[in-house]
Amino acid sequence: MSESPVETVLDLDGVSRRTGGTTLVDQVSWRVDRGQHWVVLGPNGSGKSSLLRIAALRLHPTTGKVRVLGQELGRTDVRSLRQRIGYASATLSDAFRSDLPAVDVVMTARHGALEPWWHDYAPEDHRRARELLSRTGCSHRADHRFGTLSSGERQRVLLARTLMVDPDLLLLDEPTAGLDLGGREELVTTLADLALDPKMPPIVQVTHHVEEIPPGFTHALLMEGGRAITAGSLNDVLTAKVLSDCYGLDLSLTCEAGRWSVQVRSDRQ
Repeated sequence: MSESPVETVLDLDGVSRRTGGTTLVDQVSWRVDRGQHWVVLGPNGSGKSSLLRIAALRLHPTTGKVRVLGQELGRTDVRSLRQRIGYASATLSDAFRSDLPAVDVVMTARHGALEPWWHDYAPEDHRRARELLSRTGCSHRADHRFGTLSSGERQRVLLARTLMVDPDLLLLDEPTAGLDLGGREELVTTLADLALDPKMPPIVQVTHHVEEIPPGFTHALLMEGGRAITAGSLNDVLTAKVLSDCYGLDLSLTCEAGRWSVQVRSDRQ
């Protein structure tokens, strides 16, 4: 039996985004295939978040073509296509009422809503939301008010929310932003567990730090000045030289037990 062709879930071709005379994304071509998990790295202002918003169909490019799950932006119903994409950003927390129970934050993703009274939900929706909170390590906080959760717990709740719709693509914009060391490590562990699940769709995570790359991620895209400077297999493209060029520093890079770390080289002997 011949091997089936690789399915491409995200395909950007020459994508640029300009606003107010500023180029946020500059001629980026990038492809994500099923079975891959990507990290997008780069300094502040390099265009990472803008690129992810374009991939999530929440920002239109100025030029270029965007194909997501076989559908081309501009030639498909964006509203229905968005329902197949799990998307979360660090700023999403502010969109929810602080006294909304965590389980409702997850469950309302079923209809892409922010409040539970906007739609009707079945008992199965409640059960699934609780199951996903358990999977992301927040089952004990399911009935707690979202505003009372720690930053790390809120991010794990939002991660559970992205899974509520059984997405075909999972996009995470700086999920570890603002977390302390414990919260970061808990979330990285959760993402590593998801990445090792063969049933999971492709995951794309935007981050500033190589220490936040979960084990099990397979590919990396590095950006600088709105451009993609390199993309490919994580072990091939993530090198000290590439990172040094990207951040404008002389860096050393190590990987131990699937976790990456970086240091600025010192001239001291």
